[in-house]
Amino acid sequence: MKLALLTLLFTAVSAFQPRSYVSRAPLATAPKTGTALRDAAADAFVPDMERRNIMNLILVSSAGATIAGLGGPFVAFFYPPGAGGGGGGVAAKDALGNDVTKAGWLATHQPGDHSLTQGLKGDATYLIVKEDKSIEEYGLNAVCTHLGCVVPWVASANKFMCPCHGSQYDFTGKVVRGPAPLSLALAHVSFSDTDVITYTPWTETDFRTDLKPWWI
Repeated sequence: MKLALLTLLFTAVSAFQPRSYVSRAPLATAPKTGTALRDAAADAFVPDMERRNIMNLILVSSAGATIAGLGGPFVAFFYPPGAGGGGGGVAAKDALGNDVTKAGWLATHQPGDHSLTQGLKGDATYLIVKEDKSIEEYGLNAVCTHLGCVVPWVASANKFMCPCHGSQYDFTGKVVRGPAPLSLALAHVSFSDTDVITYTPWTETDFRTDLKPWWI
């Protein structure tokens, strides 16, 4: 009986004794490497699909506007304002850029006159006044077929004589002396309903050589 009471008493006392706890320090985590930090940062800033689509749209729009802004001057460089009209008629223009009229030209230019106007593709083109006080049915491109100098008309020699390398052309623009290999290009001359002189491409046989036009 005494043994049973002692056992019970020991059990009760043991139940109320304070338990000792071993304090455990929190497990130290290994420091993140540079790669891990970059990955974590990247994960933190990855936008969702909708945001990425919007960002792409903004980037594409900005790039398109920039390219368009740069493309305009680039195309303009290769196609200057005078480049149009190669396939159709264009009004002859004087040195001031005004349209040339038949009446106005004949009033200020004498028979035998060979004066420059602006013609097809903006090229310098001779408009010729014939001896009967009418305008020749063709104009002559003034660009030398050798290296592109503008060839002056020399009235005393009755021919075009290039000062750059000595090429010569007769009064019709046919080459008569090299080094130029070809005659001056032709253009048709006509008149609009308002009396404006108009140049159109010459696509027929070259009457001076009986050959196809080299300039088309």
